[in-house]
Amino acid sequence: MSSVSTQVIDDILVVLVNNPPVNALSWHVRQGIQDGMEKGLADPSIKAIVLRCEGSTFIAGADITEFGKPAQGPDFNAVLNMIEMAAKPVVGAIHGTALGGGLETAMVCHYRIAVPSAKLGVPEVKLGLLPGAGGTQRLPRIVGIEAAATMCSLGEPVAATKALAMGLVDRLAGEATLAEDAIIYARELIAVGPRATRDLPVQGDVDAIENLKTVNARKWKGFDAPYANLACVEAATRLPFEDGLKFERTEFLKLMGGSQSAAQRHMFFAERQAAKIDGLPKDLPLRPVNAVGVIGAGTMGGGISMNFLAKGIPVTIVEMVQENLDRGVAVIRKNYEASAAKGRFTTEQVEGMMALLTPSLRLDALADCDLVIEAVYENMDVKKEVFGKLDKICKSGAILASNTSYLNVDEIAAATRRPQDVVGMHFFSPANVMKLLEVVRGDKTAPDVLATAMATGKKIGKVAVVAGVCDGFIGNRMLSKRQQPAMQLLLEGATPAQIDKVHTDFGMPMGPFQMSDLAGLDIGWHRDPARIESIRDGLCAAGRFGQKNGKGFYDYDEKRVGTPSAEALAIIEEFRATSNLPKRDISDQEIVERTLYPMVNEGYHILEEGKAQRASDIDVVWIYGYGWPIYRGGPMFWGDLEGAGKIVEALERHGVPVAASLKAKA
Repeated sequence: MSSVSTQVIDDILVVLVNNPPVNALSWHVRQGIQDGMEKGLADPSIKAIVLRCEGSTFIAGADITEFGKPAQGPDFNAVLNMIEMAAKPVVGAIHGTALGGGLETAMVCHYRIAVPSAKLGVPEVKLGLLPGAGGTQRLPRIVGIEAAATMCSLGEPVAATKALAMGLVDRLAGEATLAEDAIIYARELIAVGPRATRDLPVQGDVDAIENLKTVNARKWKGFDAPYANLACVEAATRLPFEDGLKFERTEFLKLMGGSQSAAQRHMFFAERQAAKIDGLPKDLPLRPVNAVGVIGAGTMGGGISMNFLAKGIPVTIVEMVQENLDRGVAVIRKNYEASAAKGRFTTEQVEGMMALLTPSLRLDALADCDLVIEAVYENMDVKKEVFGKLDKICKSGAILASNTSYLNVDEIAAATRRPQDVVGMHFFSPANVMKLLEVVRGDKTAPDVLATAMATGKKIGKVAVVAGVCDGFIGNRMLSKRQQPAMQLLLEGATPAQIDKVHTDFGMPMGPFQMSDLAGLDIGWHRDPARIESIRDGLCAAGRFGQKNGKGFYDYDEKRVGTPSAEALAIIEEFRATSNLPKRDISDQEIVERTLYPMVNEGYHILEEGKAQRASDIDVVWIYGYGWPIYRGGPMFWGDLEGAGKIVEALERHGVPVAASLKAKA
C-alpha cells in the first residue's frame, strides 16, 4: 500500500498521506506528495488541490529515524517550494497535530483549514534545533514577529482556535467533516487563486525578540537553540526571503552538528526507552490501582498524594498524630489553591480533588487499598515496623511500596510474608512537581508488581526508571560521589562558593553546598555539639542548619538568597587546620575532575552490577531528578563527549579506583 494516494472529486484533487502512526515525513511520503502535486498541476481539469492525512493526525513532523542517515527521495525544501509556487490554490487540511516539518508543510499550502481540536507548533527547539525548512522565515510572514518568535523559541503548540485568531489557520472545519469542508473551501478559492507565503510582508515589532530574551534569560541559560531560533526570526525582518532561508540553513546546520542537539535528541529517545522493562513481556497483565494509601502526611506524603488526586484516584492518607494529619491536609489544599490562583485548576476541580482524599489516624483504613506507599522517616527499624503491620492489614494482592531514598528494599520486604508484593517507589521532592520516579526492583519483587509500579508512574505524569537494590539506588548513589570529594576540596583550600559556581556554570540548578543548605545540614546529625568530626558537625554545632534557619554554608536573607558567610569560612578553616592539610589554590578544572568525573565512573559501576538497565536510564535519572542540564544529555552521555580516556587519566591521577568497563572503553 502506498503512503500517499490521490483522489479526484470533480475539479479538486485530494493528495492523501497515510504513513502510520503519525504520518512522519519519511522519504517515501515526500516522494508521494511531490508526485501527487505534479499530477494535479499537469491536469487542466484540476482547479485546486487539498493536502490531507489519514489516521489520527496531520503530518506530526520529520522522521527522526532518518536523522544522520544518507538522504533518500526528494529534498524536503524542493517539495515545499513546489507546493508554495503552485499555480493552483493549495489547501492544507489539518487534524490532530501539525508539528515541526508538518507545520512547515502546512505553511507552504496557500490556505489552511483545521478542526478545532487540532494543535499546531514548531517544537524543534526542544530537540536543540530550529524549524530548518523555512519555518522561521514563513511563520513571521503569516502570524507576525512576536507570535513567530514566541512559537519558535519556546516550542509550545497552539490550539487551532488560537491559530485562527493569529492567522495561522484561515478557517475552522467541523470536527467530523474536515474532508468535505476542505473541498468546499478549496472550491471557493479557485476564483481567489494561490497565495505564496514567501510573498507576504513581515509585520510586527522587532523589539518583541529582545523582550523574549529578557523574560526567559534564566530558563534559557546555557542553551543555544532558543537564541538561534530568535536570530532566524529576526533575519526574516531584514533579509529577502531567499537570503533568510540561507541564514536559517546555516544556523540549522550549526545546531544539528553541535553537542547540545545531540544531547537533547539522545534524551528524547532515552526517556521513551526508560519505560521499557528488559525481559518482561509487553502484554503482562497489570494489577489494578484504583485506590491508593499513603502513610505519612509530611512534605513527601502530601506531595505523593497530590499526584494521584490530580488524576482522579482516591487516596487514604494516614498519620499517627491528629495535628500532623490536619497540617498535611491543609498544605495539600493550600498547594492546590495556589495552582488555582494561577489558572491551572478551577475551584470546582480543587474541591473535587480534595473530596477524593480520606485522612485517617488508623493504619487499618488502608485494608482495601490496591497500592500503599510508605513515606515515613528514613529509618530502617521504623520502615520494617510499618511493613510488618501492613502485611497483616492489607488485602491479598495489594502492592506495598516504600518511598525510601537509600535503604535496602529487600530488607524492608523481609519484614512481610509477601516480599513479592513489595517494591521501592522513590519520589523526588517536591513530589507533586518533580518528574522522576525511581522504581526499585527487589530480589523477590514480582514481575507484575514492577510493571504496575512503572505504569502507575506514567499514569501520574512521572518519568519512571527501574533501579536495583543498592545504597542510594541510581541517583543518590552517584550524588554521594560528588558530595564526598566536594567536602574534601574544602579541606584543601577551595571555598563553597567556588565549587558551587563551577557546578552552576556547568548548568546545574545549584551546587553541592547550596543543595546541602536547601536539604538541611542537621538531617542525620548526631546532635552533640561537643562532637565535631566533620565540617558539617562544626556548622551544626554553631547552629548553622541551612536555609531553614537562614545560615548554613551561606548566610541567607528573608528571600532565601545566599551570600558567602565569614562565620562558615572560619569554621571550615578551623577544621582544615586541625586536619593538617596544606592550603592551596584549586582550579575549576580540578573541581570538575574530582566532583563530576567520579559520578560518571560510578555510573559505570552501577551498570556493571546490573543496578540500572542501560546507560541512558542513568541520564534520565539525573536530568529529571537532579536538574542535570538537558543540553549536556545526562552524566553518561556527557562522559562520552568528554572522552573515556580523558576521564580515566584524571581519575587515576586523583587516586579514584576506575570501573573496569570505563577503563576498557578508554
